[in-house]
Amino acid sequence: MSYQLLLDTGKCQGYANCLIEAPQIWDFDEENDIATLKDCQPGEDLRSVAEASVRCCPARAISMLEG
Repeated sequence: MSYQLLLDTGKCQGYANCLIEAPQIWDFDEENDIATLKDCQPGEDLRSVAEASVRCCPARAISMLEG
């Protein structure tokens, strides 16, 4: 089953917890102090770290859509 990650840049506070959890998926825009997605549809092999990045965001700026 496929999934997609969504980032609400308006909510992102620049903690970079997502980058720490899943550097394969996330990057950081230091100029704007927000996270950026390298790939909004990472493969199943990265699902566990993608889910961890959603859970670890204190600003609740990341969500995951199934399907």
